[in-house]
Parts: sequence; structure tokens; C-alpha cells
Amino acid sequence: MSQRFIRLVAPLVALLGLLMVTGMPSASAAPARPSVQTAATGPELPAPTGPHPVGTRSLYLKDTSRPDPWKPDVNYRELMATVWYPALYPSDREAPFMSPELSQAAFGTDALSTVRTHATIDAVPLPGRRPLVVLSPGFGMSRFSLTSLAEDLASKGYLVAALDHTYEAVVEFPGGRLEPCLNCTTQGSADVVRSRVKDIGFLLDRLTGPHSGFRVDCSRIAVVGHAVGGASAVETASEDPRITAAVNMEGTFLTPPPAQPLAKPVLLMGAQWPTAGGTPAANWADRWNSFAGWKRWLSEPTAGHMSFTDAHWLYEHFDLTKVIPPVLAPAMFGTISGERATEITRTYVGAFLDLQLRGVHSTLLDEPSPAFPEVGFVQP
Repeated sequence: MSQRFIRLVAPLVALLGLLMVTGMPSASAAPARPSVQTAATGPELPAPTGPHPVGTRSLYLKDTSRPDPWKPDVNYRELMATVWYPALYPSDREAPFMSPELSQAAFGTDALSTVRTHATIDAVPLPGRRPLVVLSPGFGMSRFSLTSLAEDLASKGYLVAALDHTYEAVVEFPGGRLEPCLNCTTQGSADVVRSRVKDIGFLLDRLTGPHSGFRVDCSRIAVVGHAVGGASAVETASEDPRITAAVNMEGTFLTPPPAQPLAKPVLLMGAQWPTAGGTPAANWADRWNSFAGWKRWLSEPTAGHMSFTDAHWLYEHFDLTKVIPPVLAPAMFGTISGERATEITRTYVGAFLDLQLRGVHSTLLDEPSPAFPEVGFVQP
């Protein structure tokens, strides 16, 4: 992605990314096999493809070991995360996609609060330890821009935790407190990546700790991210020994290559709109040789930068032209449909995680597939 293009769309992408959900989990246990109460009445996110119902709960995190990097007068770092997990059966409360208050604050309308999800709050977890997948969103974007991917992975047995990086997007905390995006007039930087590595590390501390409430298989942890979240995923894999594998979707690398080549598996997934004539992006090509382990670079020539997130699907269901003007739509969304883009992202990220965290091989990662002619393999 060119720096000129990033500067052009950063404020718009930041606005598009304000997708949040509010509320802390209830302390009471979910009733046995209740009827799900549906509050939202709008369009429904693409359905998960796995066999398990999906439960979810939100986490408030407070790291007192460091000041906030974007608000130095605050001597701690506050974070919000959402965890999705396979459930025995649904609870009686459907999880909202985002609150009406945040929808109104972000878009001047509460319409996006009507989106229906497929998870229920505090559903009874399926027993057993789970491989963990951490999701880091793009710059200016909420953790809930990756909801469809998270629900799909949870339905297949993964524990999935998406993290909001405070002051890099509008974040809603318990009680309805909204913290603004202090960095949304700028763009991602090496400092942003380094801060996210610390955020992800703190989330891992909490989720793998003795009182997390979740059973994590600590030998099977991956980080997946979009845009700067993708660059941060690879950076975290380089620095944190707990990470097994990383996925970078559309993220320009903003930090220098590590001193020692990264021997862990890495999947790169990108749209081809930032390049001319299908030429591999120089930023990724330069970093490619620093990956010493299993690696793949997949390209979707008909996709756009936001096609790896729910933003693409949302753009097709709501009038977001005040946030993403039609002139930018080809770059943001390409020509592929949001539904198909979601299917491709879920399928290939899922195949990578199955291979690296479960040892389940798929030929999808070996060669182009006639089932997905939109996806090509890049060999820089």
C-alpha cells in the first residue's frame, strides 16, 4: 500500500472502523437450552460454518505496568476485548453487533446496531482446552470489524479473542463511557505496532492466567490481524515465544525486519489494488526473505483493502457513502462481493490455523483451487 494512499484514506477508514459492542458478561450462569431472545432486527452477518454454537463475553482489561502511549497523563493502559468460544448450546441473549449509542456517535445513525450476530452472551462453554486465536483490527477500526471471522473460528472449536487498541479507534467501556480515537488523523507507525505487541502480550497474560475463566491450550496460539493489526501480528510472533503462527491481512510492515529470521509459520493475504499490473508489493517482497519457516503469500486481485473485514459486508447493507465515498469504493472493496470475500477469508485463514495449530492439512494452501479462482499464489 502506498503511503500516499494511506494518508488519503486514513481518516475515512478510521470512521468506518468504529464497530463496537457494549456490556460486561452477566455473573449468572446461562439457563439450560433457553430460547434465544433476538433484539436486533436488521441484516444478519454471514452464518458460521462450524458445528458448534458460539458463546461470547466481553473483557475489561487494565494494565497498570505502563502508562498509556497515546495519553501519557494516564498512568495505566485500559483495553477492551471480546472472546468468542464454542458452546454446548446458546444462552437466551443474542450478542449485539454494536450499541445504538456508538452507532449514533460514529455514523450519525443507530442503524448499524440492528445487525444480527450468531453468538449468544455467556453461553455454556464446550468442555476442553482450546487453541487460541487473537485478532487485531486495522488502524482506526474496532475489534468488531472481524466479528464474522471470529464467530466462524469459534464455531469450529477455537477460542478467539479480538482486542481494541484504545485511542486508535473509538472504544466503548463498561457503563457506556466512550474514549475517542486520538490518532485517527494520522496513520499507522512503528510506534503503533510496538504498542500493539504490548497490548496483545497483556491480553495473553490474562487469558492464559489461572483465573481467566477460559481453558487455553498454551502450546497452540496464533495472532491474526488486518492492516496495521496484521503487521502487529507478525511482529508479536517475532517477539513473543508463546505465539505459534501469524496471519497478516493487508498490513504494510512498519518496523525493520527482526535480527534473526522468523522461523514461525506466516500467512500473508492481500488484495492487489495497491500494486501495478499484479507486481508484488515491494514492502511485502522485502520482508518475505526474513520468514525462515513455512510461509504463503495469497493474493485476491478482485478484492480491496477492506474485503478481509466486515466493513465490506456492511457497505453493501447500509448507506456508508458519507464515510467511504463512492470514488474510494473500488480501492476499499474491489469488485468481489462482501459475502464472497468473507467466505474466502474464513476459508483460507481457517485452513492455515487448522494446519499450524491442529496439524490438519489442506491442499488449499498448496496450490490454486478451482473452488476459489479469485485467490492466487504470489512467488516473489
